[in-house]
Amino acid sequence: MEYKTNVMRLLDQKKIPYESYSYADTDAISGTEVAEVLGENPAQVFKTLVTVSKSNQHYVFVIPVGKELDLKRAAASVGEKSVRMLPAKELLPLTGYVHGGCSPIGMKKVFRTVVDESASEFETIIFSAGKIGYQVEITLPDLSRILPHTITSLSE
Repeated sequence: MEYKTNVMRLLDQKKIPYESYSYADTDAISGTEVAEVLGENPAQVFKTLVTVSKSNQHYVFVIPVGKELDLKRAAASVGEKSVRMLPAKELLPLTGYVHGGCSPIGMKKVFRTVVDESASEFETIIFSAGKIGYQVEITLPDLSRILPHTITSLSE
């Protein structure tokens, strides 16, 4: 692939190995459609969700594309009473990413990030490369090198 997203450039800068995928020439929209187009296990393909708490703190959760974020578990994992999904219109100004192209890597600011424990079942995980139509695949130890995160049960 010749096209590089900012996420890919950040991984290159840190000398973190990754695989990149493009589905830009398909009609895939949902995460499960992306996994299908890429020929990958949907349990290994993750989506990035941004939430906000009552105290106006923002948190990032990374869960399998076929799962739903358990908001109670998510809140508990970051020591909050509750969190809610960030409204789509607030995503770009806050993170620099659009809905459908949000990556946990390379946001405008580093937010506390929690990855679903199911990621530990795989040697690598796949997630957005920061632009609709592009994904990257890296190991969890390599993700730790570029993005501090914790791992816990987040999905229903």
